[in-house]
Amino acid sequence: MTYRSMLVLLDQDPLCAARIDVAIRLARSFEAHLVGLAPTGLIDVPVMPEIGGNFAELTELAWTEMRSRAHAAAAGMREACAAAGLPSFETVVDENDAAASLVRHAHCSDLAIVSQADPRVRGHAAVQAIVEQAVLYSARPTLVLPYAGHFDPVGQRVLVAWDDSREATRALTDALPLLRRARTVEVVWWNEGGMADDTPAAQHRLKSLQQWLAWQGVMADVAVETTDIPIGEAMLSRAADRGSDLIVMGAYGHARWAESMLGGATRSLLLTMTVPVLMSH
Repeated sequence: MTYRSMLVLLDQDPLCAARIDVAIRLARSFEAHLVGLAPTGLIDVPVMPEIGGNFAELTELAWTEMRSRAHAAAAGMREACAAAGLPSFETVVDENDAAASLVRHAHCSDLAIVSQADPRVRGHAAVQAIVEQAVLYSARPTLVLPYAGHFDPVGQRVLVAWDDSREATRALTDALPLLRRARTVEVVWWNEGGMADDTPAAQHRLKSLQQWLAWQGVMADVAVETTDIPIGEAMLSRAADRGSDLIVMGAYGHARWAESMLGGATRSLLLTMTVPVLMSH
């Protein structure tokens, strides 16, 4: 298993250039084809018959501007890829909702790359919603880059959050191409303070996982930790202590009507991450 095709979200966000740079470096490293996706987004049209023709004109102007921005973002990526000498890439402008477009196009890619919403930028809530929906609904792993910092390399020192769940297993498997190249891999199972102590059982399961990873060509250290702080904070603290440049974790959540409901640790990481996080649901 390796990454043969990668997808990177293109937009007018100031973080887009850094996101493209990371995507180019990863694509080159894996000799993968890189697809830049530039969704236009959709216009929410209110039912206001009294506006009449003027509203139609304004809508057309808005569409023109949205298309123009998407095409500009796509052109920026093509220039960056050409300047970097990336041999295989393309861009797609999709006249669709950004989150839906990202999820659908990710089906034909091995890894999707997005950025954490920057709370200092206007419209960050909308960007955060796109990221959350991509993580929750995508059938592929999503690499989320923090809004602050420089990430070179990504995946040399990897911290894996493990709890023996389906989501954690999916994330670990999806991350195998990166784990096989990493210098160090640490798998940690966190027990929440005050909960029943199942450390011996967790250690036994981790030993089995360590053996499976070895069969996959990944030499990993394993540990069980008890924490009295929220698990999301514990992950970031350990990542800082170990100098990790990537966290791998399962994304927890469910859909309730049209609303994304993310688990506590998942939402915490998406809001406060300090290193790139690879998530799978």
